[in-house]
Amino acid sequence: MSLLRFLPPVAWTAVIAWLSSPGWSSSHTGRRILPLFHWLLPWLAPEQLEALHWLVRKSAHFVEYGILAVLWRVALGGRGLWRAWLAPLGLAVVTASLDELHQATTLTRMGSPLDVLLDSTGAAAFLTVLNGGPRAAIEWLTTALLWFAALGGPAMIALDWTAGARAGWLWWSVPASWLALFFWNRRTRPLR
Repeated sequence: MSLLRFLPPVAWTAVIAWLSSPGWSSSHTGRRILPLFHWLLPWLAPEQLEALHWLVRKSAHFVEYGILAVLWRVALGGRGLWRAWLAPLGLAVVTASLDELHQATTLTRMGSPLDVLLDSTGAAAFLTVLNGGPRAAIEWLTTALLWFAALGGPAMIALDWTAGARAGWLWWSVPASWLALFFWNRRTRPLR
């Protein structure tokens, strides 16, 4: 295996480290992007422009770590469970963790475990598409969203209950998500 194969993922990791610098903080990118958004979408309120800015930044996290995982998969040869899935995903997760730790040491950035989760999800999604095609990606995304609803719903009910707020629609959507998850998993299992 030629060492040149490792150049693209290492170079992309350097780009990620550069994007982790204070010059790419939310306030700095906002000064560049928000005027552009305002020019393109003048009817949006300032809060909507800020939400769009946040969405672009989080989408960038998802995509940059997806690309990193794919580059590692190609560099490692991509055959077998270890080289096609575990090693590229693990390297992306380690990079995301180190990136957030680095951001926590700067004055204008904050490290976030949720960003590590988002970055890891991007890496897993890109690897799913690469390894299994679009159908596998849709199945993975559906399963992930159902688990998110099934586990996040009770957490939200508990939070609402603790705060003294009404959980409202969560009382019927949480059982519905558990049922959907049950039937989704039964559907994907072969009959014996």
